[in-house]
Amino acid sequence: MFKSTLVFTGNANVPLADAIAQYLELPLGRARVSNFADGEVFAEIKENVRGVDVYLIQPTCAPVNDHLMELLVMTDALKRASAGSITAVIPYYGYARQDRKSSPRTPITAKLVADLLSASGVNRVVAMDLHAGQIQGFFNVPFDHLFAMPVFLEHMRPRFPNQPVFVSPDAGGVERTRAYAKRMGADLAIIDKRRPTANVSEVMHIIGDIEGRDCVLLDDMIDTAGTLTNAARALHESGAGRIFAAATHAVLSGPAVQRIIDSPLEEVIVTDTIPLNEAAVGHAKFRVLSVARLLGETIKRIHHSDSVSSLFV
Repeated sequence: MFKSTLVFTGNANVPLADAIAQYLELPLGRARVSNFADGEVFAEIKENVRGVDVYLIQPTCAPVNDHLMELLVMTDALKRASAGSITAVIPYYGYARQDRKSSPRTPITAKLVADLLSASGVNRVVAMDLHAGQIQGFFNVPFDHLFAMPVFLEHMRPRFPNQPVFVSPDAGGVERTRAYAKRMGADLAIIDKRRPTANVSEVMHIIGDIEGRDCVLLDDMIDTAGTLTNAARALHESGAGRIFAAATHAVLSGPAVQRIIDSPLEEVIVTDTIPLNEAAVGHAKFRVLSVARLLGETIKRIHHSDSVSSLFV
C-alpha cells in the first residue's frame, strides 16, 4: 500500500497534534526540531515524504517568534524533501491582531506572516477563529477558516437548559456572538467599551437585557483578560446572574490568570488550540475543551476532497 498522508508537528502543542493523529489513526511523522546554541531553529524530517500529502500542525502561540520560525523552517524542509503538498494547520494564528494600519507608520503583520508562509512553500492553510476574518484574503492559496462553535455548543446545550444571554465584550465581536445566540435560540447583549491604548479597556455601558439572567461572554481570545474581566464586572454590577466566558484561544498573558480568578466569572471555557497556562491548570475556574476531533475531521475531509463548510452549518 502506498503512503499518501503524513502528519507532523513542531514543539508548540504536541498533545493536540497527538490527539489529532489518534483521531486520524495515523502515527505522528518523525521529525527533529531543535535549536543551535545561538537560538537558530534547526529541523530534520526523518520520514520519506516524496510525493506525500503532508499536514503540519503548529499553532504560533507563545513564544510566538520561536514557534513561527519552527513552522517556516519545517515547511522549507518538507518542500526541499519533495513533499507532494504541504498544508499548514495553524489552530492559533499569531500576529493576527495587526490586520490593518490602525495608526500611521505601523505594520500589517498578519499579511507579513501570510507572505512568509507562502514563501516557505505552504500549499494550503487551515486556521481556527481568526481575530479578523479578512486575513483569509492575505493568502493566495486555499484557506480553510474553522470555528470552535460546534465544540462550544455541544458543551453548552445541556448546561444551559434555560437559555443564557450571549454577550459580546465589544462591538467587533457582535457577528460571532449573534451566530451563537441564533443557534441556541438565545438573546444577545453588547458591551460598549473604549480602548485608550493596547491591552487597556474601559467598559462604558451594556446594550440588552441581562438583569437576573445567566450570561456567557464570547471572544476569540483571552490575552491579558482586561477586556473580559471588566466586562464581567459590568455585568455583575448591572444585576446579571451567573457569568461565564468562552474563548477559543487561551493566550493568558501576564496577569490574566489572576485577573480571572479575582473576577465575578464563574467559569472560563477555552479550547486546546494553545497549551493552557501552567498557572491555570487544575483551577476550578478554567475548563478546556478539545478541538482535536474537529481538526482531525477537517484534515480527513480536505484529503478526500469533501466539504469542510458543512461541519459548521
